[in-house]
Amino acid sequence: MIRLAYCNVENLDLKKAYGLVSKNRQEKIDFYRFDKDKKLSCGAYLLLKKLLSEENINDPIFKSQKYGKAYISNYKNIHFNLSHSGKIVLCAISDKEVGVDVEYIDPEIDLNIAKHYFYNSEYENIMNAKNKSEEFFKYWVLKESYMKYTGLGMNLELKSFEIIIEDTIRLKNDNKNLKFNLFNIKNYKIATASHYEVSELIEVNIDELY
Repeated sequence: MIRLAYCNVENLDLKKAYGLVSKNRQEKIDFYRFDKDKKLSCGAYLLLKKLLSEENINDPIFKSQKYGKAYISNYKNIHFNLSHSGKIVLCAISDKEVGVDVEYIDPEIDLNIAKHYFYNSEYENIMNAKNKSEEFFKYWVLKESYMKYTGLGMNLELKSFEIIIEDTIRLKNDNKNLKFNLFNIKNYKIATASHYEVSELIEVNIDELY
């Protein structure tokens, strides 16, 4: 089982939403200076809360692994992952480990990031692409989703593994039979790393979060 959903939180009513999140999440929201970042933090939690409630999970206890990946300690068979960028929050829940990433496609991205930090073949494919910035973010979200899947996050070096994009997307020398999925929404790229093919990306209206 896997469910993947996103929501545009640009018009999130912070006053209304703030009271619906946990005390720990409120502390995280308070940490941010700008409303844009507060909305992303708040909206991501509410999207997760919505997806969990639809699975009849209304009392999750959140804890963090060694490198910061959050998990639900009282539901061992439920895994989740969150991401946000620009105006979009993204959430996946699954009965197996999952990693997700969403990124706004910045046409001015410094491609030297790929030159210095990506696998050589990935960088070459980006430089040979017609739309280099779009290709860059295709690899970025795929690599980030895998890093988050492992629980290591940025502790796993970007150039230490290779993503191969052909008819299907795969991890070179993969021994876990991972499935990668890539989605486009307007000016964003979205990717998942999990043990499932994801056939649907659900758009959630902001009013559904309250």
